[in-house]
Amino acid sequence: MKILISNDDGINAKGIRVLAQRLAEEKEHQVFVVAPDRERSATGHSLTLHKPLRTEEVELPGNIKQAWSTSGTPSDCVKLAVTQLVGSPTPDIIISGINSGPNLGSEVLYSGTVAAAMEGAFMDIPSIAVSLIYGETRHYETAAEFIAKLVKVFPKAHLAQRSLLNVNVPCVPIDQVKGVRITELGVRLYDDYFEKRSDPRGRVYYWLAGEAVEVDEKEGSDVWAVANGYVSITPISFNMTDHAAKRKLEAVDDLKTFFHAPENNGKKPDKHAATSKTKEHNNLG
Repeated sequence: MKILISNDDGINAKGIRVLAQRLAEEKEHQVFVVAPDRERSATGHSLTLHKPLRTEEVELPGNIKQAWSTSGTPSDCVKLAVTQLVGSPTPDIIISGINSGPNLGSEVLYSGTVAAAMEGAFMDIPSIAVSLIYGETRHYETAAEFIAKLVKVFPKAHLAQRSLLNVNVPCVPIDQVKGVRITELGVRLYDDYFEKRSDPRGRVYYWLAGEAVEVDEKEGSDVWAVANGYVSITPISFNMTDHAAKRKLEAVDDLKTFFHAPENNGKKPDKHAATSKTKEHNNLG
């Protein structure tokens, strides 16, 4: 199996190295690593549009096939890896992590770890994001061992196209994990408190220092699972349409009369008037 590993903690993070070395122990795997050259946490699904992407081949211990660091974001790393660096054939699976700290509930919308896996899902490549919950001792080997097992059964799940698995692992020795739960996203919202500080030159700056103030730990959520000692696996799709809200909006007649466009006399709409395709990404917001 050809495996591509990325992350948002950077090429030197312990989590990605433990994971890559563990997977490379399996003789049937070819492991490639492409990761940011520095910390890129909470960059979401951002891309580098207005400056060059630079790469550097690096040596990692173990039987890793090849590894690179890049100046880009986690999403950049996956795009660049699949299209330019790791060659043909396309990776069989993309794994992002092991992240230092959880990616639970609403945190997935900010997470560079999840974004790297989502980039793989966009390409219709089976993808996994894996994060290790905080703890006094960092049990990366627990998460790495679990992923090594999950990779072997993942194809049997027959997931929908363009979806991924978001995995969160309790920070305990592997023999203390209570089991696995298939979960839904919970809620972890923060108070967004910014500390106001001054640098040595007296210039004011701000430092994000908020803490979680709303945590939904209902049974069946990812937050509940890891809090109770279980590995959480949450299937995620990039389609964030709220279908219940969509049905309600469709029933609001006033919305249908905001614009009084003339009937098109049965003619098919000009598809070129509604969309403009371009190979450039420079106008992305």
